[in-house]
Amino acid sequence: MDKLYLYEEIMLLALRDNEGTIASGTMYTFAISGAIIAELLLSQRIAVEDNRRRKLVDVIDSTPYGDPLIDECLLKMRSAKRRAALATWVSRFSNMRNLKHRVAGQLCKRGILRADEDQILLIFTRKIYPELNPEPEREIKERLQQAIFTEKQDVDPRTVVLISLAANTNLLKTNFDKKELKSRKVRIKAITDGEATGKAAAEAIQAMQAAIMAATIVPAIAATTVSS
Repeated sequence: MDKLYLYEEIMLLALRDNEGTIASGTMYTFAISGAIIAELLLSQRIAVEDNRRRKLVDVIDSTPYGDPLIDECLLKMRSAKRRAALATWVSRFSNMRNLKHRVAGQLCKRGILRADEDQILLIFTRKIYPELNPEPEREIKERLQQAIFTEKQDVDPRTVVLISLAANTNLLKTNFDKKELKSRKVRIKAITDGEATGKAAAEAIQAMQAAIMAATIVPAIAATTVSS
C-alpha cells in the first residue's frame, strides 16, 4: 500500500472505527486542512515570508504534488488574487465542500474504509465510513505512542506535525488515555513547540495553532456580542 498523506492519517484518527462517524469534540476539519498545508510546506511547494507579521504565503513551486486534493489547494493558492496568511488558508481549506467525504472516499479506494449508510431517528440518512483494514491506523498510533511516551529525540517531521495537529484539535484525547496524556504534557509541548523538527514543520504547526485560536475565539466573541 502506498504511503498515506498526512490528511488521510488525520481522518483515520478522527473516525470511530466501528461506527464510521467522527468522534465528538474534535476540530478535525482544521486538522485536515493543516495537514494539507504541511504537505505543501514540507515538499517546498510553498514558503512563508519571515519578515512579515502575518506570515504571508508564497507559491514557489506550482508543480503538481500528485494528489487531487492537495493539488486543488495548491492551485487555489497560486490563483488567488492576493496572498494570504497561513492561518487564513488553513481556515479556507477547512471549509471546502464535502471535505470529509472526499478524504474518506480516498481511504475507501485504498481498502482501509468502506462506505455505508445509517439512519438517524429512522428519518435521516447519513454516510458513514467504518474501518475495513485496521493496520494503517494501528501503525499511526504506534508512531504517535513512541514519540509521545518515550524520550526519543529524532522524531521525524511528519510525525511531529501529526502530533501537533492532533493535540490542537482534541484528536489525541480521542485516541489515547487522557490521564496518560496529561502525564506527558511537557513532552507534547516540547514536540509541538518545534524542538524536535525543522523549520517547515514548525511553520505548519504555527499556522495550525493560529487557525484553531481564530476558530475558537471568533465564535465566542460573536456569542458574547449577541447575548449582550
